[in-house]
Amino acid sequence: MELNLRDKSVLITGGGAGIGKAIAFEFLNEGAKVSICDISEAKLKKTQEEAASCGFNLDIYQIDVTEKEQLEAMAEQIVQKNGRLDVWINNAGVDLHHTVLDFPIEDYDRIMKTNVYAVFEGCRVAGKYMIAQGDGGVIINASSYTVNIPHTRGSVYAASKAAVSSFTKSIAANFAPYGIRVVGYQPGMVETEMTKEMCARNHELYIQNVALGRLGKPEDIAKPVVFLASDACGYITGLDIEVAGGKYRVQDTRYSWEHKV
Repeated sequence: MELNLRDKSVLITGGGAGIGKAIAFEFLNEGAKVSICDISEAKLKKTQEEAASCGFNLDIYQIDVTEKEQLEAMAEQIVQKNGRLDVWINNAGVDLHHTVLDFPIEDYDRIMKTNVYAVFEGCRVAGKYMIAQGDGGVIINASSYTVNIPHTRGSVYAASKAAVSSFTKSIAANFAPYGIRVVGYQPGMVETEMTKEMCARNHELYIQNVALGRLGKPEDIAKPVVFLASDACGYITGLDIEVAGGKYRVQDTRYSWEHKV
């Protein structure tokens, strides 16, 4: 299937590692002009070098997504270089675990500013450029499976992602008259550099309710995200796509594996 993403101008926040990095490489494989931003300069340079070794040009921007002025300056630079902005992916996020009574207000503020405020401002910055272009665009927001079932020590993270899912619906309606689609994705438990140790320690616990019987990989999320950005999904807006391996689709997922013939 031709996704028609060649030469599209794409920005991915939190693109220095993990899911964001995988998304960037999927777009590069489709021939898009890809930019990534991250708060870590070291991660950005490492990913840029890896892209170069594969024959790709990857533009990098070291910014803090919670600073509106930095988002705006980055968007302006991307448009000046590529001539336009076609796809904006709000992928950056933070997850800090505490019980409710022990949750430091500083961590609450950090989660909300990174996961909610930065997404809201990212949508607005991207929307302004896409409206001015006059021929549409796509904004994609990272939600989470925890919107459906939160975990005990991640109450604030789950709440922040519920806000993102709600934003996706309402912002999609706001931007629809301009031909701009707004969609989201809900990853399940994904093995990344950040979660590697935790996934190894709790592997059996994590997969026992996943129908496909394994944890996700960044590429499992990246491919559907790129598909959502394509013309093939031109009639999809205002919703999240769950990418979680059939997590909790039934109560006894291990039964099928134990009785596999």
